[in-house]
Amino acid sequence: MTLVQSTVVTTASGRVQGVVQTPHSVAFLGIPFAEAPVGELRFTAPRRRASWDGVRPAVEYGATAQREPFGPFVTIPEPSIPGADTLNVNVFTPAPGDTEANLPVFVWIHGGGYFAGSPASPWYDGRSFNRDGVVTVTVSYRLGFQGFGCVDGGGFNRGLLDQLAALEWVQENIRQFGGDPAKVTIGGQSAGGGSVLALLASPLRGDLFRAVISHSGAAGDLSADAAEPIARAYADSLGIAPTLEAWSTIPEERITATERDFNHVGDTVLEADAPPVSAADLVAGLADGSTSGRTGLAWAPVIDGEVLAGPMDAGLAQNAAVPLLLGTTRNEFSAPGGRVDVADVRRDLEAAGVSDGAIRAFEAEVARVGADRAESQLVTSALFRTAVPRIATARQTADPAARTWAYDFAGRRFEADPSGHCSDIPFAWDLLDAEGVPVVLGDTPSQALADRMHADWVGFIADGAAPWHPATADRLPTRSYVNEGHVDSDEVYAFEQGLFAAARRA
Repeated sequence: MTLVQSTVVTTASGRVQGVVQTPHSVAFLGIPFAEAPVGELRFTAPRRRASWDGVRPAVEYGATAQREPFGPFVTIPEPSIPGADTLNVNVFTPAPGDTEANLPVFVWIHGGGYFAGSPASPWYDGRSFNRDGVVTVTVSYRLGFQGFGCVDGGGFNRGLLDQLAALEWVQENIRQFGGDPAKVTIGGQSAGGGSVLALLASPLRGDLFRAVISHSGAAGDLSADAAEPIARAYADSLGIAPTLEAWSTIPEERITATERDFNHVGDTVLEADAPPVSAADLVAGLADGSTSGRTGLAWAPVIDGEVLAGPMDAGLAQNAAVPLLLGTTRNEFSAPGGRVDVADVRRDLEAAGVSDGAIRAFEAEVARVGADRAESQLVTSALFRTAVPRIATARQTADPAARTWAYDFAGRRFEADPSGHCSDIPFAWDLLDAEGVPVVLGDTPSQALADRMHADWVGFIADGAAPWHPATADRLPTRSYVNEGHVDSDEVYAFEQGLFAAARRA
């Protein structure tokens, strides 16, 4: 790998100066890809950034759309940075200014429930990917109501339009940073994983990327009919009409302080006071499409007929030729609760027609993490894990030659520990030394596991293929990342496949 030669790069909007991180990584931080979403641009599609004169410093992260953290306790350290210029990207490259390098590019979209999160996290530092010859870009996009709420005259999905605009910026500029615009892979986790699935399903995606990686992607596709009444009720609570003009009069601080009160559609298992999860209701919800991958969030991707033309699965099937690597952690939600009896779960699942083998797979995992986590494991399956066989099946049914790879992350400190939400990111990025990682993974996470998982990610980004068998119409080969490295098996998602099969028969 050629050592860094320059820290000044010329983009279509002007020159930027980055900061050297390592001999093989220069970071260009906070580069605006669109005009600041303020004033008349606050609730509209992003507008291309005007040019600037001189050299713009790009040595510190730019403003973030997140104004306050996800909650009082967060897994990933994601700082909130004030400022209006929230539509920006961060580029990490080993070859700035080398327009002949033609390196593969990984564009990362952060999570946070579509209403929080930040690209300025030490967990998303591109230096490890740079070391291995991958240019890395992280994206800041509008969040919450301002990014996804319905505004008469402003439409839906402004956050997704921001992401598309960032990808257009990548196509236009990434060669100046050593990247190849024809070798772009997009990836994300949680809401970011859902975002990249939405972008893959979107008719607007064009040739902006060639492959997709979705970590724990909640592939929601809320209908406009469901989203619009919630936005109207929110406007009513603020004493305004639900119009672009009226929303533009409401200070951002007031929206930030109140938007979470309306950010739900019906009942959701994410609510603290939600009733215990019923296995019978879970299967019924899978059957009618109301459960799998649906978070119950109102400020999230919406079927608007433009960015999302129809149901997510249909869009993913129509684009089945695009390589897709998707998976979850083994225990996305892992809080003990003890409100669900395992014997009652078996009875309900048997009544719903779930196979004995699938039920035993669920019972084995609950036996490992503890019976008091049975409900959390049901939530994990409902919101995240059932989406893996569902999406794979939709793609393989549409195109038997579709290339869909499934993974499962089960790394843990001790055998009885759950592998929770977000815990796979430091391994995929090979950033076990990043701030906050010991809090989640302990002081001695497995470097061998990080080496294996990161190498697989680098290979997929470089070649559009993973080193294990892709899904077929009747098999779901899965690479499970465990402390010793990995295990390849068709049975990793056996419980979720059983739920999905029962739901299709219902």
